[in-house]
Amino acid sequence: MTRTWPETDPGVLRLPSGRLVRGRGLRHPLPDGPAPVFAVYLLGKPAPPVDWEARWLRWPDFRLPADREQARRLLGEAWARSATERVEIACGGGIGRTGTALACLAVLDGVPAGEAVAYVRAHYHRRAVETPWQRRFVRGFGPTGGGGGGGD
Repeated sequence: MTRTWPETDPGVLRLPSGRLVRGRGLRHPLPDGPAPVFAVYLLGKPAPPVDWEARWLRWPDFRLPADREQARRLLGEAWARSATERVEIACGGGIGRTGTALACLAVLDGVPAGEAVAYVRAHYHRRAVETPWQRRFVRGFGPTGGGGGGGD
């Protein structure tokens, strides 16, 4: 049984394959409707406890993930699970780190790495992916890339 998001729910991004992923800011109230089944929380400190399966990726505000390999693994898991489950990606505000992670999911879904930021800005939030190093990270997130870029 598929347990994905309603496409019209706030923050839901439709990837080109049709997979649906919700991005949000943890500083905002939990939206009405179904809860996530799986979440990846992108924060500088451990994520608050939740009633669903969640992973914490240490990712300070305006920066890049502290562990790029862990980021690749967790985002790969989020992408895979989004085919049949409600997956949420969230940071404090829901724009910079969340937008960067959603752009990486778009790359995993087949969007060319050089176009993924524009895709997420067009379909999720116009200011998604806030810093030059976050944009470089997305460009380096292709199938053989390691999520490159410096600046952190």
